[in-house]
Amino acid sequence: MAYDVAILGAGVIGCSVAYHLAALGRLRVCVLERAPQLGMGSTGKATGGFRCQYSTPINVRLSLRAREKLLHFQEETGVDPEYRPCGYLFVVSTEAQMQTLREAIAAQRAAGLTESREVSVEEIRELNPALYTDDLIGGTFCLLDGFTRPMKILQGYFEASQRLGVEFRFGVGAAQVWREGDRARGALLPNGERIEAGAVVNAAGAWAGVVAQQAGVKLPVQPLKRQVAVTFPFPDLPETMPMSVDVNDGFHLRVRDGHVLLLYPHALRNEHTFETDFEREWLDALLPGAYQRVPCLRNARIDVANCWAGLYEMSPDKHAILGEAPELCGFYLVNGSSGHGVMHAPALGELLARMFLGIELPFDITPLRPTRFAVGALNRDTGVL
Repeated sequence: MAYDVAILGAGVIGCSVAYHLAALGRLRVCVLERAPQLGMGSTGKATGGFRCQYSTPINVRLSLRAREKLLHFQEETGVDPEYRPCGYLFVVSTEAQMQTLREAIAAQRAAGLTESREVSVEEIRELNPALYTDDLIGGTFCLLDGFTRPMKILQGYFEASQRLGVEFRFGVGAAQVWREGDRARGALLPNGERIEAGAVVNAAGAWAGVVAQQAGVKLPVQPLKRQVAVTFPFPDLPETMPMSVDVNDGFHLRVRDGHVLLLYPHALRNEHTFETDFEREWLDALLPGAYQRVPCLRNARIDVANCWAGLYEMSPDKHAILGEAPELCGFYLVNGSSGHGVMHAPALGELLARMFLGIELPFDITPLRPTRFAVGALNRDTGVL
């Protein structure tokens, strides 16, 4: 059987693409996943943060579109994504950092986000009384930001896609692009089977660069290992606490199901690896700063057995890559979300489907074009947002 589209990867982005292609175009779609079941990749290890506070208009627009879709997600798919707008609170200690946040607010306004705002130290104390604030000078807050359940979003798109006739095949191993000349013809499975398709979508997450390279396409996406510390049940911090981000070192935390999730974007060894083992010694780097910023955490115990690590799919400018590969007709890229894949998946899947079907796009996606790296048109990365 020949398909209109074969999608490599059944994570949240691949499932979003599948759903939107089937819903908008009634296409014959096949999704190929190397893992034996749903949710075994990066989606299942995501912590569920959702924010509109970014420093570039394109990322703000992606978040606003994704939020709009999350608000109607249950109606559309039958699954509650559990989007809860508890807010994101960014806190800073220097004027330079504060200026970066103010510039970000200007970019957010340009993209249509009016709810983000600058907050004083006094307001920070009200928004999150657990934070040590003596060294802070201010921050920003947006109530539209908050949390989702990544596996619920994945489940919703998966089940809705199946109802629309999308075929999923799990445990197929590392599929490759079947290329003839300058056109993608489908997918090749490790067992030698050929899946014929009019187009192929690379939704392979952290492995997207490998998939592209095997197809003869240069895609600057590489894995980035990130670790998560989780406490035993800790009642001192509320479930409604905003995601709180210390701009000084990137430390941030949230509460989920009574446990505190602690995140610290620094590694002890090479970060660009496909390994996802949790490094116990990473806690020694994380905890001193965590205790300083959130003193009550000294009373919490880390549940080492349930800490984990996952992989981001990083692009050079930390923005998604969206569109047809210039070197290979019929090979579509939806990669490089750089840690924002779950939150932007509802928007990215819709945008790729609209692009493929020739349906008008809701906003200009030129900043995400695959050719931007070759022409030096990278998006500005502040290192903060």
